[in-house]
Amino acid sequence: MERLPHLLVVDDDKEIRGLLSRFLARHGFRVSTARDGAEMARFLEAARVDLIILDLMLPGEDGLSLCRRLRVEGVTPIIMLTAMGEETDRIVGLEMGADDYLAKPFNPRELLARIKAVLRRAGSLGTAAEPVPRGRVLEFEGWTLDLSRRELHSPDAVLVQLSAGEFDLLAAFAEHPQRVLTRDQLLDLARGRAAVPFDRSIDVQVSRLRRKIEPDPQDPALIKTVRGGGYLFAATVKVAP
Repeated sequence: MERLPHLLVVDDDKEIRGLLSRFLARHGFRVSTARDGAEMARFLEAARVDLIILDLMLPGEDGLSLCRRLRVEGVTPIIMLTAMGEETDRIVGLEMGADDYLAKPFNPRELLARIKAVLRRAGSLGTAAEPVPRGRVLEFEGWTLDLSRRELHSPDAVLVQLSAGEFDLLAAFAEHPQRVLTRDQLLDLARGRAAVPFDRSIDVQVSRLRRKIEPDPQDPALIKTVRGGGYLFAATVKVAP
């Protein structure tokens, strides 16, 4: 029997926890809930979770702090729930390692679409319509990007931890080298959804990627900013034999 993807909803609002649990269970997910960071930590010690839906405003340790700690400990995908209009919180959440965000109040069906997209990118949700490519390994400047295993190895053969969003952005760059890509194009390629007007999440993800792959993130040689255009991946990319 196929294992249902396991979601953990972390929110101090009992009504929201119940609503999301019932809705997501009807759409083929196993759902557990936690009301704060302490309860979340106890649950994660006892069970495997495929994705965490994490509210920003929580009693005690807030969602941003929890997101940062979760990223240090592992790569479980995270979708942040933020207050409507709080763009700064969304940007900081992405900097802390969240894979996506959704502003409250939200349509549960939009959350469902985001969950499926993040899980698909993370490799936790299969689909017959979109088979995972096998044996595709790209190389650039000594780095190795394995698209089937979703792994990045440094020139020293060290495995570099990337969030699902970071991996998909790097894959989009590596598959379109020496080409200027606008933010909207990168959103479409990396996140599989239409761009939100003035969405700065790509800039945040680029900044995080630079810190992980650039010798000098302040003077990037691989991911170059094109004024008024977007970004260009300047490395020479080849398919590994």
